[in-house]
Amino acid sequence: MHLEQSEGATMLIKEYRICMPLTTEEYRVGQLYMISKHSHQESEKGEGVEVVKNEPHEDPVHGPGQFTEKRVHLSSKLPSWARAVTPRIFYITEKAWNYYPYTITEYTCSFLPKFSIYIETKYEDNCGDNANIFLSDKVLGDHEVTFLDIAFDEIPERYYQSPEDPRYFSSVKTGRGPLREGWQEHTKPIMCSYKLVTVKFEVWGLQTRVEQFVHKVIRDILLIGHRQAFAWIDEWCEMTMDEVRQYERETQEATNEIIGRVTPSISISEVGHPSATHSAPASAPSTPLSGDPPEFLSAPKDRARKKSAPEMLTLPALRERASAE
Repeated sequence: MHLEQSEGATMLIKEYRICMPLTTEEYRVGQLYMISKHSHQESEKGEGVEVVKNEPHEDPVHGPGQFTEKRVHLSSKLPSWARAVTPRIFYITEKAWNYYPYTITEYTCSFLPKFSIYIETKYEDNCGDNANIFLSDKVLGDHEVTFLDIAFDEIPERYYQSPEDPRYFSSVKTGRGPLREGWQEHTKPIMCSYKLVTVKFEVWGLQTRVEQFVHKVIRDILLIGHRQAFAWIDEWCEMTMDEVRQYERETQEATNEIIGRVTPSISISEVGHPSATHSAPASAPSTPLSGDPPEFLSAPKDRARKKSAPEMLTLPALRERASAE
């Protein structure tokens, strides 16, 4: 659904529901482990996920939580046409407020000030049957709800790893898996990650195309990340929260060392976004309106569209490697 905003602007809202053969408490540990491990594996010199902040944060509404700020360096992951018009050092900024079992995450890019992704997530011990979990004033009317099956929904072939296939994986330590057709109906334990995703790209002529493209990328990233969280369960299932936080710190330090500290040639736009010392946003942040979009973002006139665009936009930690054009 496209939700109408002020002055005629719209944004594309979709809800994703991903069931896991875990409890919400198990998933809390597994998610932190998976994100840290994947970020480290995918990083290389000058690229990857750089952790800028990771600190406790108190919210007057949601209580104690954790605030993180990351930079996702993407320069070498962009297709050739995009590298020709983007700054030499290019990254997306992620800010996340974790008040588990409720989290808020937002993504912005200073090079594209009219682009943003905003995600609200709630975790519950059920099979995804809470129909009104995001019922609120800011979600007007019906929005599209997509159920993602970590075992039987397809992922891009180049990212397939047989040891991470839930149809064949069996946990030695927990005895869970492999997952069979219709596993959500009879598997115990089971929990669901509900994600309300808002994508906004306010550039005339490209808005619908880009927003739909980003949602396709998000869908693939969610599937791949949740498959890994389950497939790696024997690595993290005996960890406590303190132990996984220590693993997170050690992995972040190692990842930052791999990436290297390079002074960026662009600045992060902070207009309209809260700092870590304030309450997390209650609704999707307004997109900074600082400057007009670059000319290259105008709708192409003579260039034929490809059937599938490279995955040039990704989310931190579950980042895809796009093929260079």
